[in-house]
Amino acid sequence: MRFKKPLDTLLQEAAETGQGTLKRTLGSFNLVTMGIGAIIGAGLFSLTGLAAANNAGPAVTISFIIGAIGCAFAGLCYAEFASMIPIAGSAYTYSYATMGEFVAWIIGWDLVLEYALGAATVSISWSQYLVKFLHYFDIQIPPQLTMSPWESVTMADGAVVHGYFNLPAVFIIVCLSLLLIRGSKESAFVNNTLVILKVAVVLVFIAVGWQFIKAENHTPYIPKNTGTFGEFGWSGIFRGAGVVFFAFIGFDAVSTAAQEAKDPKRGMPIGIIGSLVVCTLLYVLFSHVMTGIANYTEFKGSAAPVAIAIAKTPYAWLQEGIIIAILAGYTSVILVMLMGQSRIFFTMSKDGLLPKVFSSVHPKFQTPYKANLFFAVFVSLFAAFVPVNIVGEMVSIGTLFAFVLVCIGVMVMRKSDPNTPRPFRAPWVPFVPVAGILICLSMMVALPLDTWIRLAVWMLLGLIIYFAYSKHHSLIRKGVVVVPKDPQPPMA
Repeated sequence: MRFKKPLDTLLQEAAETGQGTLKRTLGSFNLVTMGIGAIIGAGLFSLTGLAAANNAGPAVTISFIIGAIGCAFAGLCYAEFASMIPIAGSAYTYSYATMGEFVAWIIGWDLVLEYALGAATVSISWSQYLVKFLHYFDIQIPPQLTMSPWESVTMADGAVVHGYFNLPAVFIIVCLSLLLIRGSKESAFVNNTLVILKVAVVLVFIAVGWQFIKAENHTPYIPKNTGTFGEFGWSGIFRGAGVVFFAFIGFDAVSTAAQEAKDPKRGMPIGIIGSLVVCTLLYVLFSHVMTGIANYTEFKGSAAPVAIAIAKTPYAWLQEGIIIAILAGYTSVILVMLMGQSRIFFTMSKDGLLPKVFSSVHPKFQTPYKANLFFAVFVSLFAAFVPVNIVGEMVSIGTLFAFVLVCIGVMVMRKSDPNTPRPFRAPWVPFVPVAGILICLSMMVALPLDTWIRLAVWMLLGLIIYFAYSKHHSLIRKGVVVVPKDPQPPMA
């Protein structure tokens, strides 16, 4: 609990404008679409099929409901913090103000799993859909350039081809990183356009596919457990919830843009809660239709289950158009994840816990361009060389861990700073944060053991960096109080 960042200092930083600061260009609508842009993506179009085939069967809809309940509790806590402390950094910043620097570092390092690896996960699925789309036009990308070295595919002639690296995934990450350097306003315009396309696809799929649902594909709705924990039955539903929980990370990505919101005290709660409510309803309906059109066993091993389901309907000819919109949807997810990651490192760098390069702001665009370039390389490496299922599970456990700490933080700050103005107050405290903690922890427990091992290794690496570098460069530990300069008018 030592070396907490004073709330007054955080609020001063939030009020900074001018040279070296982020530009406030995002309204409430942009924040809601930012949330939707991050939420509806790989969790719906890709991981839904994997969770149904490997864990929950048709009851993946229940997995989504469980995940949504946990998100609702955590989302209310995020909304309180985001309106109270409208500064970039998300759960890292909130932890710094409530539980001190060490916990803040742990959560900041953990958020790399959520945002950077989240972008990598979606880019891998984006690559698979691109390959499928180009196939309609007889354009073939060599399979060696669309898979990681740990993956292989059996060709029509029986030959087994192993991957080199995933070139399309790297391509989309680099392009979007360059767009983010250009500016938040430009990125928001692109995201809004992509979100409209994506939501339209989801609604069309639900409307068209509902009439082709077959009762036998939903029987039994909860497949019998195989005798292994997490493989169907109720344990499979909870493990499925842990896997598809990745689909809900968009609402907390909104909080990373607090310093670029025009009116964060009002816009943050609207963006967080609004995007979560809209997407939860769409998720449940979408997964119910998808598992009703095609049997869940057909989705095994596929990162493009929607295409499999559509092929079961007379509207299979619509696949080309739908895949274009899905590609657009994936693009918006990657965009928001990359933006969120760079903003978190921007804040950590401003606190001295990371090198100053991550808080270097472009003199014209007022974006953390060096951080964007760094993550263009870092995320590309994961997208190019790591299989999608491993990355996806690491993202889920990292997200759940962040949610647990935010829920704890709300209770801590209600005790330590009870009189601080809260434009939005989470209701029924401590019930809401405690429920969020318990649900998130239950989904973490349901994840495979190897995912926990990877989390432990990642956190060990983070601790080494903290004690070797961050602890010695921390501004709080040095007794440096960050006082903002005289406000200057934002740059054009």
